[in-house]
Amino acid sequence: MNRRPRRNRKSEAVRNLVQETKVGVEDLIFPLFLVEGAGKKIEVDSMPGIFRFSIDTMLHEIESCLNLGITTFDVFPAYPESLKDPFAKESYNPETFYLKGLREIKKQFPEVCLMSDVAMDPYSSDGHDGIIQNGKILNDETLEILAKMSLAQADAGVDILGPSDMMDGRVGFIREELDQHGFTEVSIMSYTAKYASAFYGPFRDALDSAPKFGDKKTYQMDPSNVQEALIEADLDMEEGADFLMVKPALAYLDVIKLLKDNYPLPIAAYNVSGEYSMIKASAARGWIDEDRAMMETLTAIKRAGAKIILTYFAKDFASLNR
Repeated sequence: MNRRPRRNRKSEAVRNLVQETKVGVEDLIFPLFLVEGAGKKIEVDSMPGIFRFSIDTMLHEIESCLNLGITTFDVFPAYPESLKDPFAKESYNPETFYLKGLREIKKQFPEVCLMSDVAMDPYSSDGHDGIIQNGKILNDETLEILAKMSLAQADAGVDILGPSDMMDGRVGFIREELDQHGFTEVSIMSYTAKYASAFYGPFRDALDSAPKFGDKKTYQMDPSNVQEALIEADLDMEEGADFLMVKPALAYLDVIKLLKDNYPLPIAAYNVSGEYSMIKASAARGWIDEDRAMMETLTAIKRAGAKIILTYFAKDFASLNR
């Protein structure tokens, strides 16, 4: 046999030489959960190792992550029901704890890249991503709220806005508002292909943001569809998105590859809470090797075409690969 592929697998040194896909800490964004108050660090029951932080403890967490090489953070707010209403008014209140927290992060760590979430559900008493009227989600009316939210977050120092709502036209609407108010350098990482997935459960536990009725299938994508992702990506690119995201990641590797092969923009993928928790739960029972499963998962996502990976494994990965 003239060709023996195993020769390139014969030792770790040789395997490293021919490794085609490698994940680095610079590829990762670490999602964090912010709550009101002080001195709080509360573990999310369904997400072992992930916590809800008040701003003081979050600053300590960010500092420890920076020491590991993690430089980009996506901060999500966890609001009590008392601050929620049908129109998400708290989302653009300049004195709300979330916006004050974002300002403090940029003040203490101006070098970090700070990402935020643009959607109504954390602030909505209905738990949906849009205004509801007679049981239906109003698309165009919701855009006005998303724009106010985006401007408030940009003013707080956010570097990358993440519209996760899946309303039609929201990228262009937000981009126009940002530019008109002088925020031309604020980027948009659009949740381009966000599917109506079963893998979001632990995240909704963390934020207590599950819909109070119905589901999100009239605005999030059907898991059966892939060509539809091209329609969404065409629109987001035309409307001014700087990055295109696929969410979730593992069950949609084909969609990640599809966007990578068809668009010049950087592709991001969200390794979501359910994907994280499945590995953590299986490892806790001794069924799989957690570190190997984590590495295999992140490598598969990058191999499919994602340049950027949002993952709750970011700190574990950085600690393992110091």
